[in-house]
Amino acid sequence: MGRFLPPDHSKGDANTIGGYMAVHDRPAAFEGSDGASYSVEIVTDTSGEKDRPFAAYLLFVRWRQGDPVASGHLETEFLACAESEEEARKMVGALHLNEVKTKLDALIKAKRAEALPWWDAMRQEGSN
Repeated sequence: MGRFLPPDHSKGDANTIGGYMAVHDRPAAFEGSDGASYSVEIVTDTSGEKDRPFAAYLLFVRWRQGDPVASGHLETEFLACAESEEEARKMVGALHLNEVKTKLDALIKAKRAEALPWWDAMRQEGSN
């Protein structure tokens, strides 16, 4: 069962993804351009770079309609690289919510473009 926690605006700027998560003590959620619900988390990983070994990106979890069951996910490329995990997370956390929504919709659009009907895929294959 969910619980209501009043927002604590002293924890950050609720107009940024990191601030929203801090102020509301939960992940932000968006409706994607495909009509599905998505929640978003900031994830960190190693970057492979010597000078900036930590990276952060956005992970969008897609929720199945009607049930609280994850039905897929989308993720951005690395959006920030830094000397520490905390610094990389903070850099991505500074993104405004409208920028995060734009990134989600771009990922949805790219995924749709990958999912061509078989006849279009065959047509492209035969044009070489």
